[in-house]
Amino acid sequence: MLVFVCFSVPLQCESDKFRFLVLIPNSFFTSIINLKTSIIMAKIAKEFKEFAMRGNVVDMAVGVIIGGAFGKIVSSVVDDLIMPLVGKLLGGANFKDLFCTLDGFDATGQSLAAVREAGHPVFAYGNFIQTIVDFLIIAFCIFLMIKGINKLKKKEEAAPEAPAEPSNEEKLLTEIRDLLKDKK
Repeated sequence: MLVFVCFSVPLQCESDKFRFLVLIPNSFFTSIINLKTSIIMAKIAKEFKEFAMRGNVVDMAVGVIIGGAFGKIVSSVVDDLIMPLVGKLLGGANFKDLFCTLDGFDATGQSLAAVREAGHPVFAYGNFIQTIVDFLIIAFCIFLMIKGINKLKKKEEAAPEAPAEPSNEEKLLTEIRDLLKDKK
């Protein structure tokens, strides 16, 4: 007796009673490959989850996010509050427009954007000064924050721990000692 099972990959098998040709579908091999890929991806996902859920990584991520937001706040303080006051004290200068041309072009009264658009090489030091002020403010704020954290840590370390209550064995031994002292 000859039995044909039609799929797409041929595999011949013989037995005492039957002779048959089994054609295994390509989808079978594809599903095995997909299963292996799924297992590998699950292992990678598990390892990544273990890595990402460690305390230090999560703390670092929170710090980066808060630092980014804090940087925007400091930039706004510098751009919108400090630099206009400094500019007013220096005769109304806008620090972002402080520059000098490198080719000798007289740019008096023109903005930095206009001079750059005209194709003249410029040394734009005003934005650099503003970036330095941003950095100094951020560094000072971080200094104050670390100083406060260190102060809190010192208070926690200075607090004495309450003595632990003696165990039952220690209580019994103390009673026995006291009884032996009384007998003398």
